[in-house]
Amino acid sequence: MLTNTAILKAKPKAKAFKLFDGGGLHLEVTPTGGKWWRIKYRFDGKEKRLSLGVYPDVSLKEARERRDEARKLLAGGIDPSEHRKAARSIRADRAANSFEAVTREWYAKHSPNWAEIHADRIIRRFERDIFPWIGGRPVAEITAPELLAAVRRIEARGALETAHRALGACGQVFRYAVATGRAERDPSRDLQGALPPVKGEHFAAITDPKRVGELLRAIDGYQGTLTVQCALRLAPLVFVRPGELRRAQWADIDLDAAEWRYTVTKTDTPHIVPLSTQAVAILGELHGLTGGGQYVFPGARSPKRPMSDNAILAAMRRMGIVKDEMSGHGFRAMARTILDEVLGVRPDLIEHQLAHAVRDPNGRAYNRTAHLPERRKMMQQWADYLDTLKAGAEVIPLHGSAA
Repeated sequence: MLTNTAILKAKPKAKAFKLFDGGGLHLEVTPTGGKWWRIKYRFDGKEKRLSLGVYPDVSLKEARERRDEARKLLAGGIDPSEHRKAARSIRADRAANSFEAVTREWYAKHSPNWAEIHADRIIRRFERDIFPWIGGRPVAEITAPELLAAVRRIEARGALETAHRALGACGQVFRYAVATGRAERDPSRDLQGALPPVKGEHFAAITDPKRVGELLRAIDGYQGTLTVQCALRLAPLVFVRPGELRRAQWADIDLDAAEWRYTVTKTDTPHIVPLSTQAVAILGELHGLTGGGQYVFPGARSPKRPMSDNAILAAMRRMGIVKDEMSGHGFRAMARTILDEVLGVRPDLIEHQLAHAVRDPNGRAYNRTAHLPERRKMMQQWADYLDTLKAGAEVIPLHGSAA
């Protein structure tokens, strides 16, 4: 019988040698000093060997336990080597059909058809909120309670809308698994109504013209970096979604034509923003600083990445503008409200410029060039009106003067 002392004293020799323990178990010491546990046995009249691990990772006690397990299999008419191969095959099959593996396969198939920002958001949501909890589980074995527990972790941190979106994305993965023969059903269907509904939320926005003037004067007085200054000054003039503004690229902007053409991330559709003379002036000022790079508003840490999504909000907070008063999306609500109620601009022009779905009388969606001359006029009128508010001029409704 072997002892730990004998094992520790065993030194390598020119040729491999064995130290025997009993029941077929022995330790093979290699010329390089490696110590391998092996068991020798006979099955169907043939002599075989099975590796049980390396000492000291596998102790003497553990090696004996593994030998005993192998002998039990032999007593039941099972070849330990074939049993191990079958177990490895099962583990490999489980890994190949895990929820994470199926999700990544589904993602690789569909993400080329998505906007890049949408694709990044989807996979990050899985990696952060879903994979840590059920990613390693076989997709066919995941139950509705398991899935609910994962999405409720998202809900618990106050992100109810994200929890709903994550649940919907998981449902798409399960349905893909069903279609490809890796699962029998989609457990997300059993969770309808399990999460509380998302209540409609309006982004904070300043829409009173007098207060808008105060906001614009505060923005003009902001003492931060030129990049953030210009982003703040441009935001009310173009009233695009905050993510679209911070990811703006110089390749999409034609200062001579006074146009910014890009793809709307939310709908993956092309869009045109006519640039007022004020907007062109701001971009022209910034071009000397960032025009040699990809992004109009590069990040503070790396010019290869766009400005952080918190940069404009943080700047507004430093100016004393609280979150329940004004948000990044608030510039859109500001423009929509005042263009309609004060300047009397046609609602369809406003909605089109907001990149919302607008249809003609026959139900067809307008293309990106629809009403471009009228929208150019509207954007210049809007910029001029903001200048009057910033100057503190008396606010006079201008109904009838819009395009």
